[in-house]
Amino acid sequence: MIDVGALRALRAVADLGTMARAADELGFTPSAISQQIKRLESQVGVRLVAPAGRRVVLTPAAHALVETAPEVLNALEKSVAAARSVDAGSPRGVVRIAAFSTGVRGIVAPALKRVRRLHPEVRVEVTELDPVPAVYAVESGNADLAMVHDADGVTVAVPAGLERSHLHTDIGDLAVPLGHPLAEADRPIRRAELRDCGWVTSPVGTVCHRWFERLFAESEQQPDVIHSVDDFGTQMALVEAGDVVALIPRLARPRVPEGVAVRELQNSPRREVHTVWRHSAEADPALRAVLTEIRGVPSEDGSEDGSVSGRHPGSNARHDSFPRV
Repeated sequence: MIDVGALRALRAVADLGTMARAADELGFTPSAISQQIKRLESQVGVRLVAPAGRRVVLTPAAHALVETAPEVLNALEKSVAAARSVDAGSPRGVVRIAAFSTGVRGIVAPALKRVRRLHPEVRVEVTELDPVPAVYAVESGNADLAMVHDADGVTVAVPAGLERSHLHTDIGDLAVPLGHPLAEADRPIRRAELRDCGWVTSPVGTVCHRWFERLFAESEQQPDVIHSVDDFGTQMALVEAGDVVALIPRLARPRVPEGVAVRELQNSPRREVHTVWRHSAEADPALRAVLTEIRGVPSEDGSEDGSVSGRHPGSNARHDSFPRV
C-alpha cells in the first residue's frame, strides 16, 4: 500500500523543485521529506530520485507517479467524505483553512463562533497564507479551504479539480481625525480632495499600498507620506493623533477610536474575495458547514444577512451568494 503522506511529499518536490522548498511548504525537515520518498521507493519498487551534483532530480518513474497522484488523492478524499456523509450528514472532523490575514480577521474569526456553537464536533484550524500559496495548499491536500483575494484586479489562478466561489468585495475607506475638514463630509470623498493630506500608509509592496498608489495614479502631485506602518490599529492611533489620514480596508478595520471618523471614497479601491476548495471534498459535511458559516457572518447588530457592512457603519460591502456545496 502506498503511503499517502509520502506521495504528497513527492508531489511537492515535483511542484516546488527542491526537497528544501517541499519541506518548508509541508512543515517538515528536508531529512523527513527524504525519508518519506525513500519509503515510497520501497513501496513501489522503483527508484524515484537520482543525484544531480549536490541536488537530486526526480526520475521518469517519479514523474509518472506524480501525474497519477491527484486521482489517487481525490479518490481517497471522496471515500472519506462518503463515510462522513453516511452519518446523516452530521458535520464532524477537522477543516483546515488557509487565508490571508485580513480575511481571517474580518470573515473567518467571526464565523468560528457560529461553527463552535452549531457544530461542536467540527474543529477548524487556520493558517495565514497569501493567495497563491493558499491555493497550492488546497490543491496539495494541506488545506481544505482557502480564502483568497485578487491582486490589482487579477484573479488568482485555480487549477483543475478545485472549485472557486465569490464571497465578498472588500473596499477601502478613508480614516480621518475628528476636526479635519473631510470628517464633516456627508458624501463620498473625491480624490482631488486628498491632495493636501498627510498620510500614514501600509509598507511598499503590500496590497493596501498598491491601493494607495492608485488613489494618486492620475494626479500630478505626489502624496505627502509621513508614516509607513503595517499594523492598522497603529495607523488608527496615528490618525487619532491628528496629523494624518489613512486608507483602511473594511476587512482590516480595527476598532475605530473616538477621535477618528471613517468616510467613504468616491471610486474607492476594492478587491474581490473568493473561497477555494477541492471538488472531491464537496460531500464532506464539515466543509459544507464551515462554508455556510463563512458566508453567513452576522453583523454586530445581530442580523444574519451575510453582510459585512453591519460591522462597519457606512459600509456598502456585501457577500454575494455562492452555491451550497
